[in-house]
Amino acid sequence: MSAHDHVDRDHTHGGAAHGSLRGYLIGFVLSVILTAIPFWMVMSGAIDNKQATAIIIMAFAVVQIVVHMVFFLHMNPASEGGWSMLALIFTVILVVIVLSGSLWVMYHLNANMMPGLHEMRQMP
Repeated sequence: MSAHDHVDRDHTHGGAAHGSLRGYLIGFVLSVILTAIPFWMVMSGAIDNKQATAIIIMAFAVVQIVVHMVFFLHMNPASEGGWSMLALIFTVILVVIVLSGSLWVMYHLNANMMPGLHEMRQMP
């Protein structure tokens, strides 16, 4: 066993590289910033429109998810031969299908099954 083999074994685990202190610190700082900005926006009332605030907060949440996946979970196209990224893509597709289908069903149940205002007034 050479010194090169020893170094490779210590820095990799199952084909995925371990993170460095610098990478973890960058991820931590980005996570704090991506949490503090939406918190400040809500607490200060920087944006009056509630819908716009919600969309901006969701955008920050998506960016923070990506930061966590890259800096803490070490997910990239090269890790585990690309299988972890493929599994992530498949999971995202399934979650989008399930959530959008659920919202669609609930919307149509609400629109088609709830008695109308006119029908409510005619009840004895």
